[in-house]
Amino acid sequence: MLLLSRLLQFSDSTLPVGSFAFSNGLESALQTEVVTDADSLQRFVEVVLRQAAHMDGIALLHAYRAITAGDYDGVLAADQALWNRRVGEEQQLMLARMGRKLAELSLKISTFPHLERWLAGIKAGETPGCFPIGQAMAFAQLGADEKQAFVVHQYGVAAMIMSAAVRLMRIDHLDTQRILFAAQESVEDEYASVCGLELEEMSSFAPVFDVLVAHHTTTHVRLFMN
Repeated sequence: MLLLSRLLQFSDSTLPVGSFAFSNGLESALQTEVVTDADSLQRFVEVVLRQAAHMDGIALLHAYRAITAGDYDGVLAADQALWNRRVGEEQQLMLARMGRKLAELSLKISTFPHLERWLAGIKAGETPGCFPIGQAMAFAQLGADEKQAFVVHQYGVAAMIMSAAVRLMRIDHLDTQRILFAAQESVEDEYASVCGLELEEMSSFAPVFDVLVAHHTTTHVRLFMN
């Protein structure tokens, strides 16, 4: 029961890691009319979750397995591999800012030796500090298994987009909750599709998403950092 309580805390949308400042591409999707209503928003979320599973999700799983095996170098390898494959300054900003905030938060509320070492490495410029890598170490210490860590990560991606949606478009909380509920139906399939893949098999090919990221970088009016 304690593990469930801790996982709920770390998956809460109010967790102060800075996710409120990012829309995960939704702002540009609305500006370019890739998303125009609730139905297209749901399709957008599904695409982002699939892409997150094949990028961040793979890195998270490898970092989780590395830290549980006592292989800290493996954690750093996963951190760098994810950073190298995230296209765009704003995407990297999101990963690094949320990763550092997660480590700082965790050390404020409890003792996380691996995160403390990782945070020192971030400050020293030895590792980029990607958010899913921090999640992997935090959840491993809490006693979660890798499937639970993966689920919490995927939920957080969807929740971030829903939080941005209510501030960016004409949609109410009932529709966003319906979309969030439906989006979670794919999490088992997403885990099954990536759990056996190597770091080198992370897929960064998402042209529409990459175009949206590039668009957001140059737009003059925006509410979010990406």
